[in-house]
Amino acid sequence: MSSILRKDQFHLPDGIIYLDGNSLGPLPKSVPARVAAMLTDEWGEMLIKGWNTAGWMAQPSAVGNTVAGLVGAPEGTIAMGDTLSVKVFQAVAAAIKMRPERKVILSDTGNFPTDLYMVDGLTKLLDDGYSLRTEAPENITDFIDDSVAVVMLTQVDYRTGRMHDMDAVTKAAHAAGAVMIWDLAHSAGAVPVDLSACQCEFAVGCTYKYLNGGPGAPAFIYVRSDLADQVDPALAGWLGHDAPFDFDLDYRPAPGIERMRVGTPPVIQMASLEEALKVWEGVDMAELRRASIALQEQFIEEIEAQVPALTLASPRDSATRGSQVSFAFKEGYAAMQAVIARGVIGDFRAPNIMRFGFTPLYVDAADVTAAVEHIAEVINGNLWDNPVYKQRSRVT
Repeated sequence: MSSILRKDQFHLPDGIIYLDGNSLGPLPKSVPARVAAMLTDEWGEMLIKGWNTAGWMAQPSAVGNTVAGLVGAPEGTIAMGDTLSVKVFQAVAAAIKMRPERKVILSDTGNFPTDLYMVDGLTKLLDDGYSLRTEAPENITDFIDDSVAVVMLTQVDYRTGRMHDMDAVTKAAHAAGAVMIWDLAHSAGAVPVDLSACQCEFAVGCTYKYLNGGPGAPAFIYVRSDLADQVDPALAGWLGHDAPFDFDLDYRPAPGIERMRVGTPPVIQMASLEEALKVWEGVDMAELRRASIALQEQFIEEIEAQVPALTLASPRDSATRGSQVSFAFKEGYAAMQAVIARGVIGDFRAPNIMRFGFTPLYVDAADVTAAVEHIAEVINGNLWDNPVYKQRSRVT
């Protein structure tokens, strides 16, 4: 049994094998009591005094420092709050101002759509000759040239788990004079990340996947420490002001990462995340990565031996794969619904991807074997070929 396993710290329903923590992490058992205490002892008893007495206003920085420890960033370089889409907008808007003579934002065709949507919306808003260019992820460095202002990539592909080499791509971007932004939505808490060593200018990420912050948990933004006092926030929010309670009519950015704050902290969600992050105390990310790879390799081997109708869609080389494994199947949606009905929860990504996440904090080798048995019975027995499994839900 892996020494990284902490299954007893999570609420996992009986009879469920949860292989979807790459989409929404399960509930850490200590979170309900912490949130209840926040509601009753803080909001209930302190009322508005909680902003000072309970430290609500300081939470985005305090929680940001905890997240920083999981992604190799120094303290004081990560701010929490808002959604990942907002943080993408902030990062790209600040980055293009750093290279005003260039007009191309480069990304890849495997990037998560919201990142591309936000850039597209920003370029249309600016209406100043900016363009979003997407290329195949395998060849992205071939297209980084002196026309590129910003390279914006998600380290781990949400569909296949394909993983970019952060250091190599960042070096290529910098060699061409471009600014580098990494989206760590499928990396933070899943694979070792060292933002300090990488030297990228910006990074963003969410906390409801591997960090188990709960649905709607706040996102984060990282700004390299030598740039934090220079970046110009496009979203000049009240809480990013140098002295918000002076109520100046003119915006003056706060020093450092604080200027990247926008709206009021989501205190209830922040309390949930802050408590959930305690699960990570003492976790060695290198050890977690080894355990994740072992589970993935076991899953691939057993699926390919028992379920020949499925085709591996993830990279076979574990060094270029995040913490998920995807298989392609022509009736992937229906098959996944049938698998979920048997208590094995993964998810589906269009057009034909059955996606499974491997989180060694609460998934072990026995879970993998049991999951494969269910998947084999569904696929080999054509149990997916049932109208009830073909009705598309809004969330897949």
